[in-house]
Amino acid sequence: MSIRFDGQVAIVTGAGNGLGRSHAIALAARGAKVVVNDLGGARDGAGSSSAAAKSVVEEIKAAGGEAIAHGANVANYSDVEDMVQQALNAWGRVDILINNAGILRDKSFTKMSIDDFKLVMDVHLMGSVNCTKAVWDLMKEQQYGRIVMTTSSSGLYGNFGQTNYGAAKMAVVGLMNTLGLEGAKYNVRINALAPTAATRMTEDIMPEEILAMLVPEAVTAGALILCHEGAPSRHILCAGGGGYASSKIFETEGVYLEPAQQTPEAVAAHWDEICNTDKQSPLDNGAKQSEKFLLKAQAFLAQDKA
Repeated sequence: MSIRFDGQVAIVTGAGNGLGRSHAIALAARGAKVVVNDLGGARDGAGSSSAAAKSVVEEIKAAGGEAIAHGANVANYSDVEDMVQQALNAWGRVDILINNAGILRDKSFTKMSIDDFKLVMDVHLMGSVNCTKAVWDLMKEQQYGRIVMTTSSSGLYGNFGQTNYGAAKMAVVGLMNTLGLEGAKYNVRINALAPTAATRMTEDIMPEEILAMLVPEAVTAGALILCHEGAPSRHILCAGGGGYASSKIFETEGVYLEPAQQTPEAVAAHWDEICNTDKQSPLDNGAKQSEKFLLKAQAFLAQDKA
């Protein structure tokens, strides 16, 4: 199967460097018209410049593709609205959104300021919310849309010194899960990418020999699957260094404790059974958890009456 995006319009945020640049160039090479978004700030979000985004656009055009640059700050909704409008003015539709823009302000929680926490949340979480909101109704009306959130192992599993980043990256998974339900009947599919790549975000975290293995293009191969016509929905794909894996949230079968046993002591006594993973399973939505617990309670009541 050939993965193509002919006739489609894609917006890639944070596309002036690193993963975003790789995503934008690959989409254009496979037929998409691309909005290359980048505020052009430093890794910590300071400053701005249009040079990086314009350079990527020129690279795409030199290879025969179509692209425009936009310097929207994804944390500012009016900037994002203008970016989407320019895409519509140029090409009349938006089919794909890759929420890739991000910054780092790493410190231990003790040393981190509330402002540093909020700023990282604003860019990663609210940036994804703003960009998704700006294209959401368009995609619903055209009965087609593919949206990729960028999560992280720091959000899924934790990472020392990244409470702000980890919180934001787990939050976009919750955003994906609910939007996937709301967009299903409109053929709007939402997935999340958990990348490991050599970018500005990781250049001083990993040794050079490791960074050399983590080329952005390997991650982009997974990203394009998540925004292709045949993409799944509500899926977390982990990608890095040529490795690809799926991450999913599971819930154990758990136990039912009758009313007289619904105490902290009884919960502690049944802890091993509660945590037993033998019958764990993913849940399609939040209501499924309530359904499971209520069915257990109803089964107990029926047995008690019998």
